[in-house]
Order: sequence, then C-alpha cells, then structure tokens
Amino acid sequence: MKTDDLINAISEDAPIRWSLGRGFALAVIVGTAFSAVLFFVGFRPRPDIAAAAETWRFLFKFVVTASLAVSAGGLILRLVRPGAGSGGWRLALIVAPLLLAAAVAVELMVMPSASWGARWIGVNARYCLMLIPLLALGPLACILYALRQGAPENPGRAGAVAGLAASGIAATLYASHCVDDSPLFVATWYSLATGIVTVVGYLVGRRLLRW
Repeated sequence: MKTDDLINAISEDAPIRWSLGRGFALAVIVGTAFSAVLFFVGFRPRPDIAAAAETWRFLFKFVVTASLAVSAGGLILRLVRPGAGSGGWRLALIVAPLLLAAAVAVELMVMPSASWGARWIGVNARYCLMLIPLLALGPLACILYALRQGAPENPGRAGAVAGLAASGIAATLYASHCVDDSPLFVATWYSLATGIVTVVGYLVGRRLLRW
C-alpha cells in the first residue's frame, strides 16, 4: 500500500473530533446545566426575587457576573490557541472590575457612612464563600476538559481564566439566591469566592492542560 493511501485510510478510521469552539460551547452548556440543577434542588432563588428585581443593586449583580463569564470565556478560547492574539478580550476582562468599582464609589457617596459596615459584611458572607466555588465546580471541570483539545502556551494562566469563567457562571446563579445586594458586599465576598475558584483553576490547569 502506498503511503498516501495508508494516511487516507487512517484518517477515515479516526474518530471525528469537535472543533475547540464547539467543544467549549458544549462544556459551558453542560457545566451550567449541572450547576443549575444543583442550585434549584439545593438552594433556589430568594423568596422576594420579584420585588428585588425592581432595584438596581439586585440587577447590577447580574451585569457584573455575566460580563465576567462572557469576557473570561472569550479570552480562554484565545489562550488555548498558540500564537492567537487576545482580540480585545483581555481588555474586556477588566469591564466587570471597573463596573464594580464604579458601583462601590456610588454606594459610598449615596449611603450614610454608618451603614457601610453592615452593607459590607452582609448576612451571607460565609455562604457566598462556599456556594460560589461549589456551583463553579461543574462548569470548571467541563471547561478544563474541553480545553484539553487546545494547546495553551501557559497552562496555568489558561486554567485561571477558566476559573474566572466558571466563577461568573456560578455567581450569576448564586446572585438570585443572595439577599445581599450592596456593591460593597459583592466587591468583597464575590471577589474572594472568585479568587478561590481562580486559584483552583490555575493549579488544575497547570497540570491538566500541559502539552
């Protein structure tokens, strides 16, 4: 058999692999579905969600968490393609922190200083630090598995950004349950929970995404 014929025969018998983009999209869908099931079975939205939805503080939480998930997701697809530029996604990643910083500044200007401590600590700080990482496990595992089709130049950094994307998904779900809507609370406890997932993503990605 000629070499060309052998190569063609092997390629025809090889399993069909999805593109990285399609695999990533499927991973996000499956991971989000897993977290959603866990959320609605174990926690569910807050009982006053209809009234809360009429306030800007409650709605703003979703703006921040969704922008984090989208920007991190866009960046991760660039990081796992060797030589690919960030395409502006690296700058997009700072949108969520900038929005949150602006909201904190507004909160400090419009609310009396005597209320800052209570708004900062809130009532769900401990649950926030536990539930966001818990809800992020499914998306993070699925995303990291899908990213194995890529070849990141820096596996640890790619894993960390995957952690940011998973945190954004998890925090979006958790935000509907959390009764603490102050930007002071979100900036502190949501960020700390996101940091936990990001570190886990970095450590796992450094080993799992190595090539």
